[in-house]
Amino acid sequence: MKQKKQQTDVGTSRGRGGELHQTAGPDVPVLTTQQGTPVSDDQNSLRVGPRGPATLEDFHLREKIFHFDHERIPERVVHARGFGAHGYYENYESLADVTAADLFQRAGEKTPAFVRFSTVAGNKGSADLARDVRGFAVKLYTQQGNWDIVGNNIPVFFIQDAIKFPDLIHAAKPEPDRDFPQAQTAHDNFWDFISLMPESMHMIMWVMSDRAIPRSFRFMEGFGVHTYRFVDANGKSTFVKFHWKPKLGLQSVLWNEAVKINGADPDFHRRDLWNAIHSGSYPEWELGLQLFDDKFADEFEFDVLDATKLIPEERVPIRRVGRLVLDRCVDNFFAETEQVAFCTNNVIRGVDFSNDPLLQGRNFSYLDTQVKRLGGPNFTHIPVNAPKCPFHNFQQDGHMAIVNPKGRVNYEPNSWGGADGGPRECHETGFRSFPAEETGRKVRERSESFADHYSQARQFYVSQTKPEQGHIAAALIFELSKVEKVAIRSRLVSHLLHIDTKLADKVAKGLGLREKVQAAQAAKEPRVDLKPSKALSIVQNGPKSFAGRKVGVLVTDGTDRVLFDALKSAVEGEGATLDVVAPTVGGATASDGSLIEAQQKLGGGPSVLYDAVAVIPSVEGCQSLLKNAAAKDFVSDAFAHLKFIAYVDAAVPLFEKAGMAGDMDDGFVSLTLDNGPSAFIKACRKLRNWEREHVVTL
Repeated sequence: MKQKKQQTDVGTSRGRGGELHQTAGPDVPVLTTQQGTPVSDDQNSLRVGPRGPATLEDFHLREKIFHFDHERIPERVVHARGFGAHGYYENYESLADVTAADLFQRAGEKTPAFVRFSTVAGNKGSADLARDVRGFAVKLYTQQGNWDIVGNNIPVFFIQDAIKFPDLIHAAKPEPDRDFPQAQTAHDNFWDFISLMPESMHMIMWVMSDRAIPRSFRFMEGFGVHTYRFVDANGKSTFVKFHWKPKLGLQSVLWNEAVKINGADPDFHRRDLWNAIHSGSYPEWELGLQLFDDKFADEFEFDVLDATKLIPEERVPIRRVGRLVLDRCVDNFFAETEQVAFCTNNVIRGVDFSNDPLLQGRNFSYLDTQVKRLGGPNFTHIPVNAPKCPFHNFQQDGHMAIVNPKGRVNYEPNSWGGADGGPRECHETGFRSFPAEETGRKVRERSESFADHYSQARQFYVSQTKPEQGHIAAALIFELSKVEKVAIRSRLVSHLLHIDTKLADKVAKGLGLREKVQAAQAAKEPRVDLKPSKALSIVQNGPKSFAGRKVGVLVTDGTDRVLFDALKSAVEGEGATLDVVAPTVGGATASDGSLIEAQQKLGGGPSVLYDAVAVIPSVEGCQSLLKNAAAKDFVSDAFAHLKFIAYVDAAVPLFEKAGMAGDMDDGFVSLTLDNGPSAFIKACRKLRNWEREHVVTL
């Protein structure tokens, strides 16, 4: 289907897949390679047919990705701020029916693992709670070699073709003439790029949702993003998508909360994971698989090779096949977390690639960038990157070579017999690519099956609860309010009109746009019949208990010791933890004369650091709190962030001082020895009092 051309000041046209081509004009120079060769298409990599694999001869793709990979020394270009831990993957059942991968053959088998979580846009010194995608990369040290599942906490991505990745990250990173803003997308360059890339709109819905500000790594999902193949022992292929489901359920923070956490503790996520592992509360995820065949792929309304699309769990249910447990922190951050090298091309027998054009480009990019970052081709000799199974090859020398072939032979084939001849290939156990048949012209062209950019974005939005939808609108208004060029704001709203008209109107009103915005030209008419998917909402996939969370308890001298102990017992009995916040870090003297030890000083331990709070001062202690601005902030922020608040009657004057006395709702739980602590914990299982949100304005 031919697309109509849309003219702008620089000249534009749309490809068959709906991608926007900006073309050179009289006052616009021609884009060239580093060698000066004019570029005809900067939107699509060269592939065999519109849905075929990328070609090695695509010199423009290789040069563009190559240069991008080498832009930072030695910090990662993306995912610079990370935190890692060791653990293991334990298999629930044999998956021999779909894959020959050794780690999936036996129930109960444990495979060592290393996991690195990260933000994408910020540098190593940025804060944990930036609104951003979170990397979720898993290295499995299998008996067949290392397998890396290099994914994110969001199942889709901004772009469809890897050739656009340098442009995406350049637009998202600090603007090059001023080197700010840091770890933020709220600026003109990012939204200019996004507003010209309709394929990004599904991802934008996710990034503007609470998925981009998770409570901690322990409460977020992980996704492999792309469609891969499983190949069984007989050579049969099954398509697969990878999911990591947190055992503790999903949870995020509010934006106002995130901003304040970044100020109070910029290492909030790192500290949370470290503390959880060291306390023995090992984080766990279940590995879920979406398995489907060629028939489903052909009949599915979207292209399974399109990384901006997902397959709803209602269409292909998740098969939970094992668990990932993190039980050991690193011994040295630099040696392990900083030097760990993930590569999407690290797969094992029984796992293979699809023709997803974003995945095909990543397979080139990751190996190249690790060579740059870690000094040469021998980064696999670093212990965290080395396989834990036997490995043998003829590769030698190079920068920082630690392992070299022994003996006189360093080539193959050779006529030296036995062990003297070195390792040999093995047709029976060696990796074999699935023999997919590929035909087609070599083209820079995107398949028309990639052209629908709005339907799944709409499906995601309508799958959210009312509070979550409100947060998406607020995030868009905030981000776009930082954009100076009004035309960029309007252009983005023109895309929102294809997703939800009420959302578009709310954003336009929030931005104060004076002129009515017309809907952007759609490469393919959006669908409105896609059913909501419960799996896409955080609130609808919350925890079944309060386990793994943290309560902050504000105490003073004279706090009732018996009540404090009862509350502490209830919190810990739920599998949660309790921090004492006191006027001084030295703690408080309880009603019976004993010391209540404090973990935080009031002002240094604000309520944003906790999932729920309790305020249990003595009458005299509360009088002193009335003179402390940090005490007022402690309760007013907890209220504004919809948290459950346990209290004793002596605390009421503090609520009055903070202007909250008239707003004490069902989220306030009166603490008495009878059933107060248990009632508080029961309320906390809902995490937030969403009914309060309509009376809170942040």
